[in-house]
Amino acid sequence: MTAMLNPADSGFLSALEARLPKGTLREVTPSYLEEPRGRYRGQAAAVARPGSVAEVSTILAAAHAARVPVIPYGGGTGLVGGQIAEAGPMPLLLSLERMNRVRDVDGPGNSIVVEAGMILADVQAAAERVDRLFPLSLASEGSCRIGGNLAANAGGINVIRYGNTRDLCLGLEAVFADGTVMHGLKRLRKDNTGYDLRHLLIGSEGTLGVITAASLRLFPRPTETATAMIAMRDVEAALSLLDRTRDAVGEAISAFELIHRQGLDFLTEKMPDVPQPLALEGEWIVLTELGGRGVSAALEKVLEAAFEAGEVTDAVIAQNAAQAQTLWDVRETIPEANRLVGGISSHDISLPVSDIPRFIGEAQAALTAFDPDLRINCFGHLGDGNLHYNVYPPKGRAKQEYDNAYDRIKTIVHDLTHAYDGSVSAEHGIGRLKTGDLETYGDPGKLMAMRAIKSALDPHGILNPGVILR
Repeated sequence: MTAMLNPADSGFLSALEARLPKGTLREVTPSYLEEPRGRYRGQAAAVARPGSVAEVSTILAAAHAARVPVIPYGGGTGLVGGQIAEAGPMPLLLSLERMNRVRDVDGPGNSIVVEAGMILADVQAAAERVDRLFPLSLASEGSCRIGGNLAANAGGINVIRYGNTRDLCLGLEAVFADGTVMHGLKRLRKDNTGYDLRHLLIGSEGTLGVITAASLRLFPRPTETATAMIAMRDVEAALSLLDRTRDAVGEAISAFELIHRQGLDFLTEKMPDVPQPLALEGEWIVLTELGGRGVSAALEKVLEAAFEAGEVTDAVIAQNAAQAQTLWDVRETIPEANRLVGGISSHDISLPVSDIPRFIGEAQAALTAFDPDLRINCFGHLGDGNLHYNVYPPKGRAKQEYDNAYDRIKTIVHDLTHAYDGSVSAEHGIGRLKTGDLETYGDPGKLMAMRAIKSALDPHGILNPGVILR
């Protein structure tokens, strides 16, 4: 790959500005150089805010010709540093925030075409206006943008029923590194015309092309929902409850979340104004939501059977939408409470669902042997095997005191995840944070193919250099 240039030193910016509508290039404000966890502080020569796919093409063609690095920028909510460059040639930030329109919506056809800069919550609202559901749901949905969700193949709480972002996408419009536009916004369920470049670009974190628009799947809105927060005997009992619920309602399970008591304690400690509906006793809590005809009665029967089996010790069932939202507010504010506590090492991992109880037990034992005073907050999407396994210092001690322990703690968790044939990146991506982990745990054949694809589509390495592949 060719060495890249600093756009501020080469006259690149003035030449590019002359080719774009006035105001497209702007100075970089601090918000573009920050990320949610404070791990990185970025740098950039300027931010480009195109208003059309043609302008994106112009920007990338110029950057390709001048060997200028470009960082695609969505909502800035990524947790693995994919939107932040701390070192190397000063990049050009390419923000899709002005490309935020609904191009088409087809309620009867269950599809919507949106531009990449549209905020996820606005996509959900556009679907609701035609009495449809766009089921991707994340804690950051009020600020993350759909292009970033696609680039990272975001997961969220509804994967168990609807799949990852990849499963919700019918087609993409994207611009490759040299400015070539791929017009792929077909809304077809079947299309076997060669390589599926849509799935190649989804999850590539802006390293192979810049997603500018997407055709997305919509779904009928559930006629009835049932939401409950349930105290479990243990994690094995939580898996048994998942099986019982699936047997009763099939694929009507929209979400099945596992919450450890530590997460609720962090909420009490750092965010006491967040109401916790009941003082549910027990170490493990499940938050589940079902959608479809008859699910309320089915959930009550499932819980009765689980109570009789000794798997469930307490439960609260939401009686209306407001109560259901209160339950979800507890789950969705746990990450913010975690941030306020300050973690030593956070892990976004996935495992075969049936192995999760054993993994949790072994990880606890290994970390206790390393330091018995560590606090562990394990929570996540039990239904699809995705755990957020986060490690914190003892109460009253700062995370900075454990800086030298970060690598060892991460290695303990990731080695055990790998031993269970799991993944060290479930839904947050690789970014810049986990490039070393990908090299350590990734399949050599897969890495070879990834490097070849990167070289073919981005021969000068201008697109998000240092992300996924070093």
